[in-house]
Amino acid sequence: MATDPLTPQARRRWLTDIRAKSTPVDDPERLTTHSRTVHDVVGQVEARVAAAGVLATEPAFWSRVRKAALLHDTGKIAEGFQQQLQPGGDFWGQRHEVLSLAYVDLLATAAGWSDEDRLMIATLVATHHRALHSSSSGVAGGKPPLAQTYNSHTRWDEAFTRTPLSGGDQVQVTRGLHQELVAWLAGFLAVDPPFATSGEATLADRARALLEHLLAAWQLPVKEHQGLLAVLAQGALTLADHVGSAHERLQTHMPLPADYLDRFPYAPYPHQQQAAATDGHLILIAPTGSGKTEAGLAWAARQLTTMPGLPRLVWTLPYRASLNAARERFRHSLVPAPGDQKADIGLLHGTIAHTLLTQALEDDCAAGPGADRREATVGQARRARARAGAMRLFAQRLRVATPHQLLRGAIAGPAYSSVLLEQTNSLFVLDELHAYEPETFGRLCAAMGLWERLGSRIAVLSATLAPPMITLIDESVTQRVACHRAPQGTSPVRHRLVVDDTPLTDPESVDRLRSWLRDGHSVLAVANTVARAQGLFDELADEAGEAAPSDPHAALLLHSRFKNRDRAAIEKHLLARHPERRLVDPAGRGGLVVATQTVEVSLQLDFDRGAVELAPVEAVAQRAGRVNRRGRHPDGPVEFRVHHTPRFRPYDTGAMDAAWQALTTLVEEGTDTLSEQDIDRLLALAYETEWGKKWAEAARRARDGFAADFLTFTDPFHDRSEFARTLSEQFDSVEVIHRDDVEEYARLTTGGKSEHFLLAAGLLIPLRYSQLPTYRGQYDRRLGVHVIDGEYDETTGLKPPQEPETIL
Repeated sequence: MATDPLTPQARRRWLTDIRAKSTPVDDPERLTTHSRTVHDVVGQVEARVAAAGVLATEPAFWSRVRKAALLHDTGKIAEGFQQQLQPGGDFWGQRHEVLSLAYVDLLATAAGWSDEDRLMIATLVATHHRALHSSSSGVAGGKPPLAQTYNSHTRWDEAFTRTPLSGGDQVQVTRGLHQELVAWLAGFLAVDPPFATSGEATLADRARALLEHLLAAWQLPVKEHQGLLAVLAQGALTLADHVGSAHERLQTHMPLPADYLDRFPYAPYPHQQQAAATDGHLILIAPTGSGKTEAGLAWAARQLTTMPGLPRLVWTLPYRASLNAARERFRHSLVPAPGDQKADIGLLHGTIAHTLLTQALEDDCAAGPGADRREATVGQARRARARAGAMRLFAQRLRVATPHQLLRGAIAGPAYSSVLLEQTNSLFVLDELHAYEPETFGRLCAAMGLWERLGSRIAVLSATLAPPMITLIDESVTQRVACHRAPQGTSPVRHRLVVDDTPLTDPESVDRLRSWLRDGHSVLAVANTVARAQGLFDELADEAGEAAPSDPHAALLLHSRFKNRDRAAIEKHLLARHPERRLVDPAGRGGLVVATQTVEVSLQLDFDRGAVELAPVEAVAQRAGRVNRRGRHPDGPVEFRVHHTPRFRPYDTGAMDAAWQALTTLVEEGTDTLSEQDIDRLLALAYETEWGKKWAEAARRARDGFAADFLTFTDPFHDRSEFARTLSEQFDSVEVIHRDDVEEYARLTTGGKSEHFLLAAGLLIPLRYSQLPTYRGQYDRRLGVHVIDGEYDETTGLKPPQEPETIL
C-alpha cells in the first residue's frame, strides 16, 4: 500500500483519535464507535423489516447493508476531514464517502467478496449522502452528484494522498493510521488484514477506480427489480445512519395490542368481527358512527400476528388538517409503553419532515470554505438536532400521515430511500379513501401495488365507496382483497333530508340557521371554501354567543387555513363542546360550528341540526355523519339540508352536477332519509353518469402514469430531487408560514432542542400549491419553506391579502 510516510509537519494520530462527528463538543464521537453503532443498528432495522416482500428474493440483502454500515464513514480518517471537524477548522473540500471506497476495495479483496457484493456494498457507501449521477432528464435537482464533483479534471493524489497547503503538504492518511484502521476492520469482519506490497495502488487510486466502476455500472437503466432492491438497501443504510447518529433506538413496542378486539367494552359489530378475521388486504364499507376506525384497528391487530418482523402501522387521512385529531385519538385509546402515560404515536408534518431529512443528511464535509467558528458550531448543532428530530419519522411503530408524505418515498435518493424502506413490511390503513379526486385516487392505487411488492398489507375504510373505486383497488394488487360491508340497519335512520335550491349564504338560509340557534340546537354549517366559511361565521358568531352567553366556545370556525397549533386548540374545544350525544343529554345542546371539508374526517362530533353546501355524494354523506351521529337525538331523525351553490369550487363541475342530480332523483323517488341503502343508491346514480365513467378512466390513467413515472427505479442512483417539486405540484399541496412567524420558525428550527422542530410544525399552514401567488408566497431557501402574506387571526384563520389601493 503506497501511503505517504509520516512527515515532520503532521501530528501523529492514533485510531482512537479519529472522530466521525463534531459532536458532542466535549468528546466528539469516535469513528470506530460510530461505525460499530451503525452496524449494530442495521440489526434493529432488519428486526423490523425482516425479509418481507421483494427482499426475500435477495438473501444477501442484509449482509451487504451491515458491511456497508461498517465501512460507510471510513474515509473520515483523512487528515483534511479531521482538521475540518475542529471548531473553525479549514474546509477540506472532498467527500469522505469517496475515500471510503478505497477501504471497501481493500476489504473486498481480503474477505473474498463476490463481484456483486463488492458492487452493492461500494454503491451503498458511495451514495449515503449524494447521488451518483444527475437526473436522467438532465434537470438540475439537489446537491451536485458525485459524477459532477469527481471527473477527468480531479487531481486524485492531491485530494486524497498529499494535499498542498500554504504551510506545507498535508498527508491525508499516514501509514501507521491506515494500518490501524485496516486491522480494526479486518478484525471486525473476522478476516486476515491485507498486507501492503511494493507497488500497490494508493488509496486515491483505489477510490478513483472503484468510483469509476460504480458510475459506469449505474449510468444506464437497470432492471426495475434490481433498481428497487438497490434503493431499499440504500434506505436501510441511511436509516441505520439516522438512528445511530441520533443515538436512539427504533421502538419495538406496538401501541395496538394483538387482542385488541377482545378488549372492546361492548359486543363488536358484525363488520368489526369480519375485519378482525381477515388475513390480507381489506375493503370495509360501514356508516359513520358505526365503529369503522375500531374495525380498522382490529384488522391491523390480526395482521400483526401473521407477518414477519415487527410491522409498522401507518394510518393515512386525506387532509393534513385531520392528522392531529387522529393522533390524539390514538394516543388516548391505545396502549402506552411501560412507564409512559400515553401511547407514542408518530406525526410529523411534511415540510418539517423534508427539512429534517435534508439537514440530517448533511455531514461535516458540507461546511463551506471560510466558515467561521460560530458558523461551524451552529451547523454542527443543527445537524445533531436534525438527526434526532428525523427519528420522529421512523422511531414509532404507529404513525398517522397523509398519502403525500408517504409517496415522497418515491423521490428515493439519500434523503427519501429510508422513507421507502419503512413502507416495507407495514400495514396501511387508508381512511376515507373516497375523499380524493381521481388523479390522487389513481396514484394511491399505484402505491398499493408497490406496497404489496414490499410485503405490506392494505385496508381501505370508508362510509362511501363507489363501485368503480372498489374495482380500481382490486385491479391494482395481485392478492385477494376481502370486501366487507356493515349489515343494513347497523346505523338507525338519523336524518330528514331536505334538498334546497337556495344557497347556504342566502339571507333566507342564514335566518334559518339563526332560528335553530335561538331554539337551542347545536348547529353545523359546512361551506366548500374557506372564504365562504369565514363570511358565514362572521354573520352568525354573535347570534350563537347571545344564545349561550356564558359559553366561550359557543361559536367555532374550523377550516384548513389555520396554523397547526391554532387548529389543534380549536379541535380540542370542538371535541369537548360537541361530543357524541349520550342518552341523558337534553334535546338542544346549543352552539355553532362553521366548517369546511376538514370536519369530514377523524373528528367524532355530533350536532342537532345540519346545513351544508352541495358537494360530491361522498362528502355530503360524511357531513351528514356529523349530525345526529348515532341516531340518539330524542326528536328521532333530525333535519339535514343540502343547499345548491352557484359556484362549485373546489370541486369538479361534473361531480357536483352528478351529486345534485342524484340527490334530487332520490327525493323525487319519495325518499327523505340518508340510510346506508340511500347512500348506496346516491353513489350508483352519480357514478352511472357520463361524469362517473370519465372519473374511472382518469383514475386509471393516473394510476398507470404514476407507476411508470415515479414508482419504477430503473435509474436508482440518479438524482431524483426534482420529483419532490413535481409531487407537490401534482398533489397541489404545500405547507407555509406567515411572514409574522419567520423569526420564531427560524429560532425553533435552527436553535434549541430537537423537540423544537415539533413546535415549529405548529406554525405551518396548509395551502394549495396553486394558491401561493394569491398570498404572495416566496420560498425561503434558508428555512426551506414558503413565506406568505395575508391577514391572520387565531379565531378565523388566514384571509387573502388585501390588494393595495390605487389612485386613478
